[in-house]
Amino acid sequence: MTFDRSIKIAPSILSADFANFGAECQAIEAQGADWVHVDVMDGHFVPNITFGPATCAAIRPHIKGVMDVHLMIAPVDPYIEAFAKAGADIITAHVEAGPHIHRTMQAIRGAGAKAGVALNPASPAAAVEYLLDMVDLVCVMTVNPGFGGQKFIHSQVEKVRQLRAMIGDRPIHIEIDGGVDPTTAPLVAAAGADVLVAGSAVFRGGSVSDPAPYGANIRAIRAAAEAG
Repeated sequence: MTFDRSIKIAPSILSADFANFGAECQAIEAQGADWVHVDVMDGHFVPNITFGPATCAAIRPHIKGVMDVHLMIAPVDPYIEAFAKAGADIITAHVEAGPHIHRTMQAIRGAGAKAGVALNPASPAAAVEYLLDMVDLVCVMTVNPGFGGQKFIHSQVEKVRQLRAMIGDRPIHIEIDGGVDPTTAPLVAAAGADVLVAGSAVFRGGSVSDPAPYGANIRAIRAAAEAG
C-alpha cells in the first residue's frame, strides 16, 4: 500500500450476495472499487453477527487490492493475529472496544497489518489524539455500527474536520463508514476524508451476473466526493 489522499471507494461486502462472495469481490474491483471493506461483527459489541477470519481467508485470493477489515468486536486483541494471517491489509479496532487501545494498535502493527482505529458517533475526535503517531487510518462511524442501510449522522462531519486538523501532515487516512452516497460523500470529502465505505449505495441495482450498476454507483459516489 502506498499513501495518498485521493478519494478511495471501499464497498462493504455486508451488502453483497453472501452466497457469491468471491465473485462479488472480483466484480466490485473490476467495476472500479479501490478497497474491499469487510465488516466483522460479533453480536456482542454490536447487535449483529457477520464474518470471521475464515471468511476473510476464503475471499482473500479473490481480492487483488486492499482488504480493509473492520473489527466491530470486543474483546479484539485475541483475534488480531488470526485476521492478519487471513490476509487483512488493514485491521481497524474500535476505541470503545477495550481499555487498552494503544496496546491493540501495537498488536495490529506487530502482526504485520496497517493499524486503524474507529470512533463511534458519540466518541470525540480527542479520543484518538494520543494514537495518531501509531495509526495508519482513523474510521469515523457516521451511523451506529451494527447494521447496513442506516441514515447518515450529520454531526460527524465536524468530527472529520477536527481529525483532519489534528492529523496535519501525518500519512493517515480518514475513512467514513455509514450512510455514504452521492449526497453525503461531498460533505465528508470536503471535511478531509479520503476513504469512503459504501454498502447498499454501491451494490444497489446490480448483481454478479449484472455488475455494471456497481460501476455506475461507484463512479457517482467518487464524482460527488471529488466535486465536493
